[in-house]
Amino acid sequence: MTEPDAFYEPLLASLPDGETASVQVGLFWTAVAVRVDGGLRCGLAATMSDTSHHYTNEPSIPDAGRLAELPARVLAALVRSPRLPEVSIGMAALNALLRHDPARWTDIHAEEVIARHGAGRTVVLVGHFPFVPHLEPRVGKLLVLEQEPRPGDLPASAAAQVIPQADVLAITAATLVNRTFGGLMALRRPDALTLLLGPTTPLSPILFESGVDILSGSIVEDIPAVLRGVSQGASFHQLHRMGVRLVSMTSGRLPVV
Repeated sequence: MTEPDAFYEPLLASLPDGETASVQVGLFWTAVAVRVDGGLRCGLAATMSDTSHHYTNEPSIPDAGRLAELPARVLAALVRSPRLPEVSIGMAALNALLRHDPARWTDIHAEEVIARHGAGRTVVLVGHFPFVPHLEPRVGKLLVLEQEPRPGDLPASAAAQVIPQADVLAITAATLVNRTFGGLMALRRPDALTLLLGPTTPLSPILFESGVDILSGSIVEDIPAVLRGVSQGASFHQLHRMGVRLVSMTSGRLPVV
């Protein structure tokens, strides 16, 4: 993990106090529900696994079993942890605590945002999303970087050669968890339209200060159903149907669509 902790400090400083209601670390997704500002909110983050401590006396999540007893901001501060599963918990808690600004949200899927801005242009997608086959014929050229490449993908190690080609750069927010986001952003051309996408995305205007133009993330609307789904290993396609709303917001440099 290479991202400096300082990147997360403005996000952490913006958070209100909250009471932790539930922590679920699922097979694919981590969810944290908090009581904040008089209501219950839930945040999601990609679960980053770490099997290296499975059979040791140094667990990946030292406070497992009592996480729900910790204040929500203490959980959010786990984004600073050197342990990937704890970073996932921290990102989910951070997303749960972020103050909502529905007036800035547009109900549109990231695929549609990329397709409209990528028509006739070179799009570099960091992370293989399920919509790749549908997106490819809608843009000028699509290059996909993936840590575990599928047929047609390029390895993540090719980022330095591929990202400067992007007219439109779309980066999975899972890079905030594995702390590669800053390094990827440093490779882009200054004129490239840049999106951060996926359920892990913090819907905070603070991220626009890092050079992102559009945030495409998620809002959990049916919290009990989504918590239940996460605890039972649901994929995001399943969670979406259970009660997750897909939204995008823009920096103001250009419209979302």
